[in-house]
Amino acid sequence: MSRKRIAVYPGTFDPITNGHMDIISRATKIADHLIIGMAYNPSKVPMFSLEERTVMVEREIDHLQGKHGCTLEVRTFQNLLMHFVVDAGADIIIRGLRAVSDFEFEFQMTGMNARLDSSVETVFLMASESHQFIASSLVKEIARLDGDINSFVSPFVAESLRKRVIEQK
Repeated sequence: MSRKRIAVYPGTFDPITNGHMDIISRATKIADHLIIGMAYNPSKVPMFSLEERTVMVEREIDHLQGKHGCTLEVRTFQNLLMHFVVDAGADIIIRGLRAVSDFEFEFQMTGMNARLDSSVETVFLMASESHQFIASSLVKEIARLDGDINSFVSPFVAESLRKRVIEQK
């Protein structure tokens, strides 16, 4: 009997973009169970609360349940990623790379994580060509400036962003 592959895809997902969804969808080919780890990061000032982001991600991933035999769940965490991964029983971290600029940071983070727990592997998935430029921070900026964000996020997320921008004005 083979061991169940449990992976964690961590991030703040503020908000979840089509780029994130691309990585999640492709990660279902790698993991038997994928945990989307919603990070609480006090150094970042998110547009959406942790609870709002969790609801958004759960709604967005619902159609992927069972894809390639993979189950998905969303969990929040505010501790060290490696502690979260080990506590979740995972041994794979999924990371998305958009550009060379991402690689330097991710390379350093992977090295630190390996020193903390060498039994956990990090798997990098390159962003699909059509999603390489999408970043949550850019999507929020476009929304704040009343630009068209429909090709970067789902209709539900786009509407949530528009409402939040109006609330913050």
